[in-house]
Amino acid sequence: MEQVLLALFTMVVAVLGCMGYFWGSNWILAVIYPANGVNAAANIQKCAAIRPWLFMGPAILLLSVYLIYPVFNSIYLSLHGSSGEKFIGFANYIWLVNDEKFVESFINNMMWLVIVPAASTFFGLLAAALTDRISWGNIAKSLIFMPMAISFIGASIIWKFVYDFRGEDVEQIGILNAILVHFGAEPQAWIVMPVWNSVFLMIILIWIQTGFAMVILSAALRGIPEETLEAATLDGANPLQIFLQIKVPQIWGSVAVVWTTITILVLKVFDIVMAMTNGQWGSQVLANYMFDWMFRGHDFGRSATIALVIMLLVLPVMIWNVRNLRNEN
Repeated sequence: MEQVLLALFTMVVAVLGCMGYFWGSNWILAVIYPANGVNAAANIQKCAAIRPWLFMGPAILLLSVYLIYPVFNSIYLSLHGSSGEKFIGFANYIWLVNDEKFVESFINNMMWLVIVPAASTFFGLLAAALTDRISWGNIAKSLIFMPMAISFIGASIIWKFVYDFRGEDVEQIGILNAILVHFGAEPQAWIVMPVWNSVFLMIILIWIQTGFAMVILSAALRGIPEETLEAATLDGANPLQIFLQIKVPQIWGSVAVVWTTITILVLKVFDIVMAMTNGQWGSQVLANYMFDWMFRGHDFGRSATIALVIMLLVLPVMIWNVRNLRNEN
């Protein structure tokens, strides 16, 4: 109860603080540049030029402290030893290239990169198209979107019960193994299977992100002009042809945004791997490997080097996404 009250108090203070800041900054601006008198027109123009900076000021400050500074600090740490004090040049980068666990993490991240965005976007598009054609479509959308409300750790705990393995002579509580035993097959330790365990972990993220893809793509599908669809129907196109040749090309921009957004998320995936396998049995990924070196290996130099690799992988996708969004607008 104490934690709940503290959380509520923090939220109230934050909201009131934001309201007080915006009201106070506008009041001070109005006092310095009054909207009356001889210079009223010039003062109004000055206020209009300054006000956006007052509103964006806290966000710019927080971004500088929590995003820009850590980048330069990570570059600094990557050139230093485990304590972050002794300069060792590019030794951490040389170690990175020759480290087997890093190579494993990189390959696994590429696997996630290929499978998860494609599967999430495909199932999201399929769900968006099908739910618009049924009477209880809104209920179906709510059910599909519901995993988005669950944290990655919470989702991982749920799926732990799906993949649970209790030994061949023990009653199985995992859904998959219970089904296998019911049909006379042997239970499997799904999470310890190299390569396949990464696929099983990907399914969790696909399950979560399908709802996100569905919502965005459903809105895009509803934005297609009805005249276009009616003309295609009159020309003799069947529903599949209309979907593949009319609808998908017109929402391709939205598909690309969904794909790249999920791609950025996949490159930073950490929670699911941490909760399910902790990177064991060949399932390690870059973010979890960085966490291991930072908080278990206590090596700031190597963890910062891995963090920079993640940033370099995310940056091109993020830039392309922003540019594509600007072009659409």
